[in-house]
Amino acid sequence: MSLLPRTAEEFSSAEYWERFFKKRGEKAFEWYGDYNKLCGVLHKYIKVQDKVLVVGCGNSELSEQLYDVGYKHLTNIDISETVVTHMNQRNSERRPGLTFHQVDATQTPYEDASYQAALDKGTLDAMASEGEGALARNMLTEVGRVLSVGGRYVCVTLAQESVIQLAVEHFVQIGWAVRLHCLQEENRTEEDSFALPVFVLVCTKFRQPMPMAILEICLGEDGAPVRHTQVSELLSAVREHQAYSVLRKRLRTSTDASANLSLTLCHAKTGLPRYTLTVQDCPPGAKVPRSNQFAIFIVPQGSETAWLYSSSEGRKQLAASANFRRLVIVAMHRNQEYTDMQAVQSELSPLVMDLAPPGMPTNQQVPFLSVGGDLGWREEVSKGVSQLSGEYCVENVKGEDGELYRRLVFLSNAALVQSECRLVSSNTASHKKRNKKKAKATAAPGTSSTSLSVDSGFLCCMHHEVMVAGLAMLGVGKPQNKDVPVSVLLVGLGGGGLPQFLRDFVPHVTVEVVELDPSVLEVAKKWFGFQPDDRLTVTIGDGLDRICALEKEGGHLFDAIMFDVDNKDSTLGMSCPPAAFVETPILQKLCNLLTPRGLFMLNLACRDSALRKSVLERVSGVFSTILSRKIEEEINEVLLCSRGEKETPDTAGIPPSLCQAANTLQGALCSNRTEPSRGPRIDIAEMLKDLKVV
Repeated sequence: MSLLPRTAEEFSSAEYWERFFKKRGEKAFEWYGDYNKLCGVLHKYIKVQDKVLVVGCGNSELSEQLYDVGYKHLTNIDISETVVTHMNQRNSERRPGLTFHQVDATQTPYEDASYQAALDKGTLDAMASEGEGALARNMLTEVGRVLSVGGRYVCVTLAQESVIQLAVEHFVQIGWAVRLHCLQEENRTEEDSFALPVFVLVCTKFRQPMPMAILEICLGEDGAPVRHTQVSELLSAVREHQAYSVLRKRLRTSTDASANLSLTLCHAKTGLPRYTLTVQDCPPGAKVPRSNQFAIFIVPQGSETAWLYSSSEGRKQLAASANFRRLVIVAMHRNQEYTDMQAVQSELSPLVMDLAPPGMPTNQQVPFLSVGGDLGWREEVSKGVSQLSGEYCVENVKGEDGELYRRLVFLSNAALVQSECRLVSSNTASHKKRNKKKAKATAAPGTSSTSLSVDSGFLCCMHHEVMVAGLAMLGVGKPQNKDVPVSVLLVGLGGGGLPQFLRDFVPHVTVEVVELDPSVLEVAKKWFGFQPDDRLTVTIGDGLDRICALEKEGGHLFDAIMFDVDNKDSTLGMSCPPAAFVETPILQKLCNLLTPRGLFMLNLACRDSALRKSVLERVSGVFSTILSRKIEEEINEVLLCSRGEKETPDTAGIPPSLCQAANTLQGALCSNRTEPSRGPRIDIAEMLKDLKVV
């Protein structure tokens, strides 16, 4: 026997409620919580002496309980004759002053301004589903008529978006103040609670309509109100509370090692993101000590994009090493102030127990874990807006290795580091040990960025190192190639670390970089030490257009063409490069632009296995030899493509002919450095290890 509506429309059907109450009989059905849950908010807005119209009372015990604590001026109305008869019979002796009337809430017989409060528990939700909300609007209009100046409409609701939007827009239009309270479930069994939180909508009538909208939301009955200026902002806040409540219920009732559930906590006053919490459960069957139920791990500032914290596989590894039944991994956001670890713990402690695993005692202590016991360090040094890529920021961060790094991040994808370089102290670059100490010393708030310079001999990205190592396939550094020039075309500038490394350390190299975004070039020059010259030039424009133009011009061939360009379309399964860069006609043009010994090097980041297979098939249709080097702890791989014959790698993953070439290139890079103290930190043989023939 089902007592719940089969469809949303049944909520507003008089016939449904007739059937419902006949089936339910004597047992009260408490929609959206009982008196104990609601009394705090109700007493806050409805005075004992107020004359109260209870709209759509049903057979709820709420009116009876209010009457028992002193509310003697309650008028209860409902559309169901069955429930009205039943409720009058139930209260005739014990509560003779409590009356129930069969009245349509959209057409009441009561005089204008005759009530100080109207109480609605679920009736708005029922009516809003009928006739595109016309029934609900009529009820709200009627409520507004019977309420006096200063009167309040107090509505208990699940706040489905269409329902709450209808009500809020109605009252804003007639100039009433609107406030929402979000009530979290406390100590209720899962069978008798909704997944969604219960809200109490409080709308206050003024003598004169308010000139501007008053829209507020509070957490709990006594939470400080957060004011919004637009209805859309209030609706967004409601959705966030609903999503949190659903997540909270899910976490309190089950564990799932593969779920990767996360939520973002925002600053109460500014509304800006402050913490992102990701829940990682241990797999079923894992041997976890009984005392290790739950822990919180604080990710150091600046490390949130690291594989260990940003990827599903990394978080699982972190949780396994921590060995707790549930680990909540907390990342801190940019443009937020964090005093110290103790302050962060104090801020998060009241919230984290909502995320505890099922069955954990409420009085059990929850440890906070971190790397080295501190919060890390991050300093924003610049920000701006690119017409092509949107907002960006340049920031200095302290790595977990104690070194300082500079990053370029586009805020449209804040979890991705666009470019990165290592920083050293400008004043002590010639003394490695002191340089290291100085770099660490600058990792304190207030440090001047002017005392730092870019370490041009250090490549932060492994795929850049693999691309450099790939030059060994050209025979760079061999005696017979001692004075042979090396020409490179690189599509994608970033911070300029890769092309500058090539220019500074590869003998007789010339590099042309093609970069679409002029803002990226300016950032590279100002913040990443990028300095073009006659051996390192930059062409601003579309990489595909440049490739087509070079082929059409003819006569200009390259020993290496490198693609290191990201895909701005995040809906595709390939984040690097854009799909157009690996279409067969473009690949054929690349082949035509290469010298006989030439190499095409592609930074490929593709999560879609079918799409990756398609890309490899197209590349292999043009290039006879393809070697792949997977980047550790990343989705990226570097493809080294040539027209030469395939050569089987040895047990170390390096084709035999490359073993000697790797050592030769290593020596050439070191001997070509311009500053003894700033040689290249790269292991060519290591980068060519684990090559796979595609």
